Amino acid sequence: MKDFFELIHEDKTTGARAGIMYTDHGDIPTPCFMPVGTQATVKGLDQTDLEKLNAPIILGNTYHLHLRPGEDLISELGGLHKFMNWNRPILTDSGGFQVFSLGSQKEEKGQGGLVDIDEDGVTFRSHLDGSIHRFTPEIAIQIQKKLGADIIMAFDECTPDAAPYDYTKEAMDRTHRWAERCLAEHQRLQTVIPSEAKESLRQNDRRDPSTPPPTGGSGRDDNKKSRQFLFGIIQGANHKDLREESGRYISSLDFDGIAIGGESIGYNMEATGNIMNWLKPILPKDKPRYTMGVGLAPSDLLKVVGMGADMFDCVAPTRLARHGMLFISGDDERININNAPFAKDTGPIDKNCTCEVCTKYTRAYIHHLFAAQEMTGQRLASIHNIHFMLNLMREARQAILEDRFEKMMK
Repeated sequence: MKDFFELIHEDKTTGARAGIMYTDHGDIPTPCFMPVGTQATVKGLDQTDLEKLNAPIILGNTYHLHLRPGEDLISELGGLHKFMNWNRPILTDSGGFQVFSLGSQKEEKGQGGLVDIDEDGVTFRSHLDGSIHRFTPEIAIQIQKKLGADIIMAFDECTPDAAPYDYTKEAMDRTHRWAERCLAEHQRLQTVIPSEAKESLRQNDRRDPSTPPPTGGSGRDDNKKSRQFLFGIIQGANHKDLREESGRYISSLDFDGIAIGGESIGYNMEATGNIMNWLKPILPKDKPRYTMGVGLAPSDLLKVVGMGADMFDCVAPTRLARHGMLFISGDDERININNAPFAKDTGPIDKNCTCEVCTKYTRAYIHHLFAAQEMTGQRLASIHNIHFMLNLMREARQAILEDRFEKMMK
């Protein structure tokens, strides 16, 4: 059986990393951008689009899938891969971010108006119908087990940057205790996999790694038969001592990968850089590093890759696309296709892009689709933005392997 993560090469100048994550649904080359499919769909695209774009992995949202359609139904229908007809790797979050993002009942503590946090877990109201739900570390792992993602996340409390130091430390310590409980529950569930599922895992491990998994539905009960890899999450807001303490603690536990969470990560790139610099000497080299929420701009990906990150996700590429904001190469990084000058522009969105949108359609046509409020415009824009990010990471990986990543960043 292969280890989950293999570090292939570090760029000699920057320390940027190229590696591979091995899962039962396929290998994931790193560094990699992961498109976000919150509700079992990447907005504006279907799975055929994602396969054409060669997305190595996509994300699902535990909180949203728990509320609708529910993990029990997804499990009954064969797991998330089969449910959404995606037979490549999937990562699901734990729902922990919703502890922060559902509102602000006690602004000084960062607790949400729809949320009540206690030592055991979180009670919250659904944003859909107001129904009451409960997440504990154990429940979060159980839900993700039923969903059947290849990579799952520990349950954590994400405090806002403005939270007082004392509360940030309290939340961090609670996140550490929850991390231990997540690991214990994950290990407990590993021991109760039916014997026939274990045999299936052994057969999967003998599969030729050069052979890609079949496309379409897997025809098997993926949520019971596929290995799941658990990541711990480092918290501590923008406090150097707390980030270092959390980094040491989470790295000491038996997680398969390490995530760096918090409000600043991806949102405030200066703070993200500081946090990554604090953590770089602490993080284990033999585990993948996941900076959560990075991807608002293409240059943000290159920055965190240069800081040693391996994985990142963000809703921005598709969200921006739906508003006509399209990524381009160069210092400007994006254009607003709604602007009047593009009405007669016969060039592609980006002259250096090889996506099917740029090779087939003009800026003028995309501008027209947005002006006419045609859904096709949003779809084509989303295809372009996702391709741009995925291709940028493929180029970054090659640059790392050839020790020229520093030149790519300039």
